[in-house]
Amino acid sequence: MSSIEWKGIFPAITTKFTAADELDLPLFERNLQAQLAAGIDGIVLGGSLGEASTLTTAEKETLTKFTVEKVAGKIPVVLNIAEGSTKEAIKQANLAQEWGAQGLMLLPPMRYKTDEQETAIWFKTIAAATSLPIMVYNNPVDYKIEVTLDIFAQLQEFPNIQAVKESTRDVSNVTRLVNRFGDRFKILCGVDTLALEELMLGAHGWVGGLVAAFPAETVAVYRLAKAGRMKEALEIYRWFLPLLELDLHPKLVQYIKLAEAATGLGSEHVRAPRLTLTGAEREKVLHVIHTALAQRPALPDYLSL
Repeated sequence: MSSIEWKGIFPAITTKFTAADELDLPLFERNLQAQLAAGIDGIVLGGSLGEASTLTTAEKETLTKFTVEKVAGKIPVVLNIAEGSTKEAIKQANLAQEWGAQGLMLLPPMRYKTDEQETAIWFKTIAAATSLPIMVYNNPVDYKIEVTLDIFAQLQEFPNIQAVKESTRDVSNVTRLVNRFGDRFKILCGVDTLALEELMLGAHGWVGGLVAAFPAETVAVYRLAKAGRMKEALEIYRWFLPLLELDLHPKLVQYIKLAEAATGLGSEHVRAPRLTLTGAEREKVLHVIHTALAQRPALPDYLSL
């Protein structure tokens, strides 16, 4: 079984589309290269921000193979699995391995709200069916199913369940996980507006959203925090917060893609039923982005940390 060093910055990268609603691989690569240059540590494909629910299996295959080829072993490529049935989740996990992905981000079942036993068995069954390392995505706010500490206690026996994307919105959960399991599960913050707080509490990394448009600032916050340079990390983070709050909205895809367009790293094209922003809503989000760009901080040499 392969392993991933689940630490650092893992962008939940957006999927780029053309005006004709096809995958825009040249634009995707432009963003990917900016992420690599900024010093990211891994990448998550086809997450919520990647418009997973609208991608075909063929598109996931294209994206995964393309990304694996372009990163050329520099960082691990992780594919998100968000399915309604255990059978389909196992199929997607096996395809991910065939396509060259090095790890999986695994959500609880979609659509049906499983109880504690069903949730535990879901994760165990899929983990037993793949040798790929798994990061459990724990987001009861958006997906209505909590992966409790008691469930994690059961998941310990699976060596390929290695990490958790912590999105409960309760920063204390980082401490609860550490107190109960020590270093058994690597913890990556999944909520942009709580990232520095959770890194200070011992989280190992950050699965970011606004990193899609601001890769250098995101990596800088992480590296400065881990180097103990909290004053500098906090200064960047305070500037960053109005942007990070764009990650907490049902239209996070449109908001973050607008930010990517503003920084030259993407376009506003989204896949229906999502619609691109218009009118007052678009102006409001642009105001947040342009205000931040006008005050964008100079970064220290964080890559040498």
